[in-house]
Amino acid sequence: MMDSDLLQTGPGWLRIHTPAKLNLFLAVTGRRPDGYHDLLSLMCPVSLFDTLSLSFGGSRVSLSCAHPLIPEDETNLAWRAAALFFDRTGIGDGVSIDLEKRIPVGAGLGGGSSDAAAVLSGLNQYYGAPLPRNILMEMALSLGADVPFFLFGGPALATGVGEKLSPWSGLPSLSALLIAFDFSVSTAEVYKNLNLGLTKCEKINKDYPLENRKFDVMRHLCNDLETVTASKYPDISAAKKALMDHGAEGALMSGSGPTV
Repeated sequence: MMDSDLLQTGPGWLRIHTPAKLNLFLAVTGRRPDGYHDLLSLMCPVSLFDTLSLSFGGSRVSLSCAHPLIPEDETNLAWRAAALFFDRTGIGDGVSIDLEKRIPVGAGLGGGSSDAAAVLSGLNQYYGAPLPRNILMEMALSLGADVPFFLFGGPALATGVGEKLSPWSGLPSLSALLIAFDFSVSTAEVYKNLNLGLTKCEKINKDYPLENRKFDVMRHLCNDLETVTASKYPDISAAKKALMDHGAEGALMSGSGPTV
């Protein structure tokens, strides 16, 4: 659930800082009959945040955001999370959400998913926890595969489509430099163009299983989606090379990209 230092509250309002995530390892292990993919991923929250300010009153959900690429209607995950919460609890209130965007959009950092998880968790805390954790996690998954991770809190190994989470304590203290780009990537398109016969991360995990080891930058940094996105956007490979040339221990694209 949400860290207390990320949540501020007062009469009629909440302010929540919502972290981005990195995929330090992402193996695509198979395609499911429903079209989704099974994966094994080491996911870690980082100190890059959006900020959500929630004001209560009225009987409807509204959302505002100054970022030109962020929808301010029911297509926004944070908006949908609030509507879902009120629908499931039967609480007849409304909420106005102001979203200050710092996490790049469509960047492989999970910004929209983090915002949605923060709304679910924040509303549940504000109203005295009417929903148990397992129900919140089910609701989170219905919004998106990454949303449960942000409810979970802390580094985790994710399996299934990303909804099966177990805490992971083998991550040392590391500093990360993120290189973002002025274009976004469609996760659905990346998975659509993935050739499972060319994936390699599952073999790395067999040789150096994350489940039994501390994280090793030289061995474990791997992302099966990187070849798909990098083949379309050469800047990703150039950014990785620049990082390594300047002394990075390792360099990797996060999620479906394009952030390196």
